Amino acid sequence: MIIDGKEKIVLLWGKEFHCALDITMHYIGGKWKTVILWYLRKDTKRFNEIKKHIPDITEKMLSLQLRSLEEDGIIKRKVYAEIPPKVEYSLTAFGKTMVPMIEEIAKWGRDLGKNKGKIVDKDRKVVKKKTK
Repeated sequence: MIIDGKEKIVLLWGKEFHCALDITMHYIGGKWKTVILWYLRKDTKRFNEIKKHIPDITEKMLSLQLRSLEEDGIIKRKVYAEIPPKVEYSLTAFGKTMVPMIEEIAKWGRDLGKNKGKIVDKDRKVVKKKTK
């Protein structure tokens, strides 16, 4: 990255990052992390609540992504000592600093959907035309 006309790198966690976006993508990169953060941005959720909002994610992948976000200090996991076990996920103070960025990314996608696609009710069946 260029700062004040000089090429710089960021040394963080023993790694070299060549651009600020590299650092951001370390935290939110991949298919699912931003989607998980989207659903946690306003309130605490249990595993099955998150899974219900993201039907295409497997339980294993959701578990891996939650663990990664927790290791990075973005979310916290609270386990209640009861039977059956109750586990809740929420954003940490650090994770909450990402909310404005996530909301801007979502706004960009929504605008693209409106301008280049079509936003329809979830229950609407989409019929694909058969091609020959």
